[in-house]
Amino acid sequence: MGLFSAIFGKAKINVPDQGFWTLLDGYTPTFSSWGGELYESEIVRAAVHATANHCSKLSVKVLGTGNPKLQTRLRQAPNDWQTWGQFLYRLSTILDMQNNAFIVPVRNEFGEVTGVFPVLPSSCEIVQYSGQPWLRYTFRNGGKAAIAMAECGIMTKFQYKNDLFGENNQALNPTMELINIQNKGIQEAVKNSASFRFAAKLANFSKPEDLVKERQRFNKENLSGEGGGLLLFPNTYSEIQQVKSTPFVVSAEEMARIRTSVFDYFGVNEEVLQNKAYGDAWNAFYEGRIKPFSIQLSDVISRMLFSDRERANGTQLMATANRLQYMSNTEKLNVSAQMADRGIMNRDEIREIWNLDPLPDGQGKVYTIRGEYYLLNQDGSTTKKGDDLTSGAK
Repeated sequence: MGLFSAIFGKAKINVPDQGFWTLLDGYTPTFSSWGGELYESEIVRAAVHATANHCSKLSVKVLGTGNPKLQTRLRQAPNDWQTWGQFLYRLSTILDMQNNAFIVPVRNEFGEVTGVFPVLPSSCEIVQYSGQPWLRYTFRNGGKAAIAMAECGIMTKFQYKNDLFGENNQALNPTMELINIQNKGIQEAVKNSASFRFAAKLANFSKPEDLVKERQRFNKENLSGEGGGLLLFPNTYSEIQQVKSTPFVVSAEEMARIRTSVFDYFGVNEEVLQNKAYGDAWNAFYEGRIKPFSIQLSDVISRMLFSDRERANGTQLMATANRLQYMSNTEKLNVSAQMADRGIMNRDEIREIWNLDPLPDGQGKVYTIRGEYYLLNQDGSTTKKGDDLTSGAK
């Protein structure tokens, strides 16, 4: 049994065509993957990888008490074939490449949801079946599957015209054409630099046939050898000059502007691509790229897997990141000292900043407040607390 059957085994493969589900915008509710192979470009792949690589480090947690059996499975992995890191990486890549990412539930033989899986259809239609919207996927191998829209998740980017799907990446076409032209120009420059061309004036020939014979003779005697040599020009040649070609290539400044256009489109920069971002620089990247992804992911999967009542009672899936780990050592030390002295963070939370394991037997749950601090009571009085305030209470 293949992966397709394992995921869509219980899904409806052929849904009767009862027309498209009507949207407000009047557009046909259809998504088709764009024909442009952006991922084949080196600079695009690097930009997409940078975001996906950081997204894969998000910590996925399930909060609340709803559906404990499913929660146990999700704490281990999203499905039987991927880790959470692999799931997040591929989902982020699909979202950047298609501006749409589809998440489907994985069910066991009893119809119970056991996980989630990101799919990459070549097209997706929202059709009406029994009065409800269904997502009908078509894959590159020709396989089709349809699942009720309420059971699936859709993540989007650049959503404008369509009520449910994001736009394609055609806005990047001019930049990609410039990159392609530049790469071809560099290739031609390398080829031309390895060849020599000469122009000369050939005298005392009046018939075209004689010129052809002389050119053939010259090529045979001077250019047919395998080991190289010298070009020998008889006195019938005059005004011999080397022809130098200067291929046009984009200047370094223009090339930097082109790269910046790609970075702007995908929300990255050189520091992020080269793993030089930390502290405030990485925090800005997190706020602009990683956090929106994590919020949308958390909302979409929570809505997929848990009922309205379970979510109202606090059950949800949450993808978070410890941004403090990306500070410099000096910044980490300052935050650790200030937060610990005031009893805001306990020992285990401080140790997490430094990538250290929690202390055994709950020792790390202790909060400490330095002795020179005073507690302001509700009646306006103050109480000095010293070493006696070392209990687990905040």
